[in-house]
Amino acid sequence: MSTTTKPVKTAARPARSLAILALVLIALTGLVFVQSATAVRLGLDLRGGTSVTLQPRIAPGESGKVTNEAIDQAVSIIRQRVNSLGVAESEVTAQGSGTNRQIVISVPGDTGRRVVELVGQTAELRFRQVLATATSTGAADPNATPATGVSAELNAKFAALDCTKPENLQGSGADAPTDTIVSCDRAGGNKYILAPAEVLGRQVSKATSAIDTQGGSAWYVSLTFNGEGTKAFGALTSRVTTLAAPLNQVAIVLDGLVVSAPRITEAIPSGNAQITGSFTQLEAQDLSNVLKYGALPLAFDRGEVQQVSPTLGADQLNAGLLAGGIGLGLVLLYSLLYYRGLGLVTVGSLAVAGSLVYLLFLLLGKWIGFTLTLAGIAGAIVAIGVTADSFIIYFERIRDEIREGRSLRTAVETGWTRARRTILVADFVSIIAAVLLYFFAVGGVRGFAFTLGLTTLIDLIVVFVFTKPIVTILSKVNFFASGHPLSGLSAKSTGTLPVAKEA
Repeated sequence: MSTTTKPVKTAARPARSLAILALVLIALTGLVFVQSATAVRLGLDLRGGTSVTLQPRIAPGESGKVTNEAIDQAVSIIRQRVNSLGVAESEVTAQGSGTNRQIVISVPGDTGRRVVELVGQTAELRFRQVLATATSTGAADPNATPATGVSAELNAKFAALDCTKPENLQGSGADAPTDTIVSCDRAGGNKYILAPAEVLGRQVSKATSAIDTQGGSAWYVSLTFNGEGTKAFGALTSRVTTLAAPLNQVAIVLDGLVVSAPRITEAIPSGNAQITGSFTQLEAQDLSNVLKYGALPLAFDRGEVQQVSPTLGADQLNAGLLAGGIGLGLVLLYSLLYYRGLGLVTVGSLAVAGSLVYLLFLLLGKWIGFTLTLAGIAGAIVAIGVTADSFIIYFERIRDEIREGRSLRTAVETGWTRARRTILVADFVSIIAAVLLYFFAVGGVRGFAFTLGLTTLIDLIVVFVFTKPIVTILSKVNFFASGHPLSGLSAKSTGTLPVAKEA
């Protein structure tokens, strides 16, 4: 009894799929050189970086302010500030309990110190009317012009304030908005007596940095107030325009230090303002990012600052690469021993997948700040097994079709039709798991999820545009079509040897 097989329509031209894949690889390689993305960016655990502990500052009688809610809010704001700078694989976590809770910030690479300086700012932005101003000469000035309507004690404090001392230039944001205060400017050149705040940072709805090309290329920060802030800022600027100097000045105060104190010549009812103050580009960008997400609910003291050694990271990287190499080697060895010549397709597919992963790691590091961590390496190693599963499903499906009496060329097509659904379902399960992990986890787990999802997606692409077309081409080669013992498709390998009948 003979088995008849229906001709199976061959899938789209395999040569075209391989040509498209080759063009994609060439294009990605070209982008790597154009973007100068010549090295994979490594995370904190692999290349070192900076780790800092922030301890909530507790004023006498204010221990009740250090609540779990306040700490969690601070963690959320700091994490937003770090993410806005494009710093990948950073970690912001709360540790401890009660009033002993701390915030630990870990940032990879050489930019760690700058980021740590930025995220720890309390960012208390306030607009205060200037009541008195004087140049700080580096010594107490008993002849400083006192402000009217201010206590003798505060005028004396103003006269004694020396803004050339570093300790007087450490803004803390600990001043209450309802207090009349004395303050220095950021450069230490001037000192002020300032009225209670009339506009607060929480009334800012938007903050952006920009460059004034018409004013000497100086950087500034542009603010947009919400409805409450627009009304308050309009009332403040309307009231001071007719006053004599220095009462017609409004000081912009950040964390207790005066950033600038411009004279107000007309009312500003539009709800828009600018902060100028000889900013560099980085300073303007950092300030706008800090203000964009609001003030921290607590003031913090910087505790222990640690430099994570890149030597330890190099050891971890070598161990991770060794583990990945062993896993990859075992997969290749198994494929070659079990599938013989067909196992070469596995070798080629993994080589193509590895090339795509490496090129994308380089480019994503340049485009979105992607950094590779030890957890990310683990995700890539796990994906090797996912990729191997795809090959095994397809190869075994081909063997099943041959056992049913089909020729190799027919088995390659019918086997693919039946195997691809299983491959798609299996890979999409991994991708869904990776997406959920990425969005609902923090820290290193997100690195694991990202690389797992990316490498699984690449596996799908490689199976469809490389593995299947290559197998289609090999099915036309006599070495495989004739069932050579080393092809992996021999009668013994597929279990189609004739069974001897008993006499």
